[in-house]
Amino acid sequence: MHGTRILQEADRLMTVCNSCRYCEGLCAVFPAMEMRRAFSDGDLNYLANLCHACGACYTDCQFSPPHEFNVNVPKTLAVARAESYAAYAWPRAFSGAFARNGLVISLIAAISVAAFIFGFAAINDRGVLTGVHTGPGAFYKLMPHNAMALLFGAALLYAIVALAMGVRAFWRAIGEPVGMTTDAKALLQAVRDAGELRYLDGGGVGCFNEGDHPTDRRKLYHHFTFYGFALCFAATCVGTLYHYLLAREAPYAWWDLPVVLGTLGGIGLAIGPIGLLNEKWKRDRVLVDEQQMGMDTAFILMLFLTSVTGLALLLWREGAAMGPLLALHLGVVFALFITMPYGKFVHGIYRFVALVRYARERQMMVQGKAE
Repeated sequence: MHGTRILQEADRLMTVCNSCRYCEGLCAVFPAMEMRRAFSDGDLNYLANLCHACGACYTDCQFSPPHEFNVNVPKTLAVARAESYAAYAWPRAFSGAFARNGLVISLIAAISVAAFIFGFAAINDRGVLTGVHTGPGAFYKLMPHNAMALLFGAALLYAIVALAMGVRAFWRAIGEPVGMTTDAKALLQAVRDAGELRYLDGGGVGCFNEGDHPTDRRKLYHHFTFYGFALCFAATCVGTLYHYLLAREAPYAWWDLPVVLGTLGGIGLAIGPIGLLNEKWKRDRVLVDEQQMGMDTAFILMLFLTSVTGLALLLWREGAAMGPLLALHLGVVFALFITMPYGKFVHGIYRFVALVRYARERQMMVQGKAE
């Protein structure tokens, strides 16, 4: 017996798929499945997070609806994946946030923080909000650097701790085999697979989104989003080093590294999320977990808003709009931070952990055959 109805259904499907094995060349899910004859809850959550939802197995399956076996692996694993986010959330009391994580909550958080920054500035000097500020330290006219660093540092630290605790619980639950350690080779293979989105290609032909014609569009937009986010994070890290090591205060010139990285990342986070939303709305409903649509949409739109408000701040930072735009951008970033452990952001981390385990399992299997 399994802990939830969807895990019971996932077990049934994996048992059918293990008997057929027609899809073993499509992605990592099926070779990992073939290493098992029985499936614990942890095994099924591992397989669910290993799935990249390319949809190829549904299209290729001879037992998919309307067959009486009713095999729909992409949708079943999508539901199980969403339930796993809540199952391993930290603190556990916040696990219900996944069910309520919609765009409205994120926007309310963003607007609330923006209003707080507005109020903070107004109490000190109302003219700061609409005044023109240029040169080093201009951003800190609205809010002192130390106060800004404390507020956002605390939010980021909380997000990191909550994500780390969730990953720790997930790693323990997926049932680490005896003698299995995560070596450098497995880790590097997982990094390569994640960076290339290796399993979002339907076994090489592309992702099935709508109809029976696979494309690489979802993979392309995922790349824009992933690397856009990575570049924005790098820009923040470099800006921090500039401030504390070189004593250089923001805003920086457009040719400075933090601005170059942030601009490129912002462009990626503008193109990627819009493309993903467009693909999501067009996707065949038979492949989609409808219950998860709100969480998916909220996260994608928050990434887009982070990009748009950041790019707008870059364009108009030397005018009177700088104060309101900075407050709005900081509000969006704060909302993104505090909702990361309880939204779609966790799927990338859990999927990477699943890829690490899969890479190690493959190594162990190869070593066993060699011996």
